[in-house]
Amino acid sequence: MPTIEKKSFNKPEETNTPEKLKMEAVTIRGLTFRRVTTEPGWQWSKHLKPLQKTESCQKDHILFVITGKLGVRMDDGKEEVFGPGDVGSIPPGHDGWTIGNQPVVWLEISH
Repeated sequence: MPTIEKKSFNKPEETNTPEKLKMEAVTIRGLTFRRVTTEPGWQWSKHLKPLQKTESCQKDHILFVITGKLGVRMDDGKEEVFGPGDVGSIPPGHDGWTIGNQPVVWLEISH
């Protein structure tokens, strides 16, 4: 029988902190919720490309932006800016970066 379940980003099950980025994750009922924080100056192609060893980010993102502005450029050149309150879908094959002098905080949900 299903039961109520509670987890908190105050006690994440997983935390990763590559340069200028912090990712905290919790999983409930097969869904993983990630709180991602990027600092001013962060860019996927500068900070994660050397770790991922791919030309662009190959992850599929479903996100909700809480604070700050996130720039995204697809491999085909299409660009979008996501800000507070925006919900977005970003398919594999993109670069991303923090816009301005304020951190970007967003939530991602994945299976």
